[in-house]
Amino acid sequence: MPHRHLRHRRTLLATFAAFAVLAGTAAAAPAATARTAPAPATPLQTFDDTYYEGATGKTGTALKSALHTIISKQTKVSYSQVWDALKNTDQDPANSSNVVLVYSGRSISKNSSGGSVGQWNREHVWAKSHGDFGTVTGPGTDIHHLRPEDVQVNSIRGNKDFDNGGSPVSGAPGSYTDSDSFEPRDAVKGDVARMILYMAVRYEGGDGFADLEPNERVSNGSAPYMGRLSVLKAWSQEDPPDAFEKRRNDVIYNQYQHNRNPFVDHPEWVESIW
Repeated sequence: MPHRHLRHRRTLLATFAAFAVLAGTAAAAPAATARTAPAPATPLQTFDDTYYEGATGKTGTALKSALHTIISKQTKVSYSQVWDALKNTDQDPANSSNVVLVYSGRSISKNSSGGSVGQWNREHVWAKSHGDFGTVTGPGTDIHHLRPEDVQVNSIRGNKDFDNGGSPVSGAPGSYTDSDSFEPRDAVKGDVARMILYMAVRYEGGDGFADLEPNERVSNGSAPYMGRLSVLKAWSQEDPPDAFEKRRNDVIYNQYQHNRNPFVDHPEWVESIW
């Protein structure tokens, strides 16, 4: 952000002249800047008084149950519709033609989507094999845990659980992996944790899908579990929701699924439930 140089006021006339110049410059500035600025977020208190009303005052299993009821009311999208949704939810704030890759942190053209090397595809943060839900409408297409990622990095992550440690991931600076786990870069550790915990609350064994739950293991395989819970909780505390994650939550709520990730709005609910 450029610094404004403070000037000593010399005469009243000079001050008025400076204001006149600034006013003229502002009037001549193009309106595009205002159009590209993100819309102001809805005040959280508004959601607490309406959307989250049924969860107010609850903790533990009662809070989890209340949130499940609230966020299960959603509009579902198809797997093909996810392509266009991610171009919006994960748009680069500095370049509206690009998306930001979740693990890599790289900005890449929205049009460079597909399955080839150098392109981006749809990463299931809750690996779809953990519960065997595939890409069918429901958990397999829930945008709250689907993110754009480089094809090769997505393959490296595979269906591994989340934990700390390992060797550096090629193409994803700050990320690490070993034989049974994956550690994302620091800037999205909390995002990953809150996506996993959203899935655990949203999918409780109804809708014909498995009951998804976090646990303390890695190498969960095809079981409907994802670890490691203690690490995910620590990540959520270390990396609180930022403007990008909050905007993403708003876009999904307003334009696509019409449900919210409660842990983006209230990260303190992580500790309250787990």
